[in-house]
Amino acid sequence: MLLNEIVEYNKEFVDEFEGSKLSHIPQKKLAIVACMDTRLTDGFLEKAMGISRGDAKIIKNAGNNVLDRDVIRSIAAAIFALGSKEVILVGHYDCGMSNVDGEKLKSIMLERGIYPEEIAKIDIEDWIGSIDSEESNVINGVNKIKSSPLIPDDVPVHGLIMDPITGKVDILVNGY
Repeated sequence: MLLNEIVEYNKEFVDEFEGSKLSHIPQKKLAIVACMDTRLTDGFLEKAMGISRGDAKIIKNAGNNVLDRDVIRSIAAAIFALGSKEVILVGHYDCGMSNVDGEKLKSIMLERGIYPEEIAKIDIEDWIGSIDSEESNVINGVNKIKSSPLIPDDVPVHGLIMDPITGKVDILVNGY
């Protein structure tokens, strides 16, 4: 079972780990919103951006979407409670949320036992965060963050797009 493998690995990790105490305050005063894509794990996103453990608050979700209150809440917490002074929204090419097939998703949800009346309560494409263009998703997300009444005007919000294979990032929005 996967859980058992994780717990066993963790025991070995803890025995061998030689860590030091880190602050919960991001040392680079940075909050990053990024996609949960598996190609960006294992520190790949952070390494590509020169971010080390303890440097930034990293908020991940499907498609790096700024669709709901939770992303803004997390950014606000990073700013007001944890001292972040800048925000970077990072999208990536070949995102799994690009052009999600809402009907196929509904079908899979029904097969897995989700009640039709629950699915009917949501706009499935909007809810899942289907995007037409990775670049426009980043630009729109930056605009949503900047226009939120809960994010101060003096916080720069940048937008980057990343190649999930090479790690190359390009600036789409320079928040300065």
